[in-house]
Amino acid sequence: VQLVESGGGLVQAGGSLRLSCVTSGNIISIGDMGWYRRASGKQRERVASITPDGRTNYTDSVKDRFTISRDNAKNMTYLQIDSLKPLDTAVYYCSGDLWPLGTIKRPGVKIWFWGQGTEVTVSS
Repeated sequence: VQLVESGGGLVQAGGSLRLSCVTSGNIISIGDMGWYRRASGKQRERVASITPDGRTNYTDSVKDRFTISRDNAKNMTYLQIDSLKPLDTAVYYCSGDLWPLGTIKRPGVKIWFWGQGTEVTVSS
């Protein structure tokens, strides 16, 4: 089971990026997906999450600028980031509640897997 992020890079303030996350491996089901970020010297924070049926949730600081989406057929999760600010500079991680084939997963229990992250740097 693997989550791989892509789409990060260096961008000027006010610009946009689209981060992608592909989930692969022998998986029975994919539940909630989320994007987190960790800025240098700060704790990791959740920025957005999405349920399998498309319900979304955002942290207040990004609500008007970030859009999370998913393509269940392709096992893809996206994070569209608009109006980037220097404060958005961080490593962005994709996380998913996955049920790997061959494992026991009790109803209501979430098992979170993480990608390696993709770095976003916003210059002023």
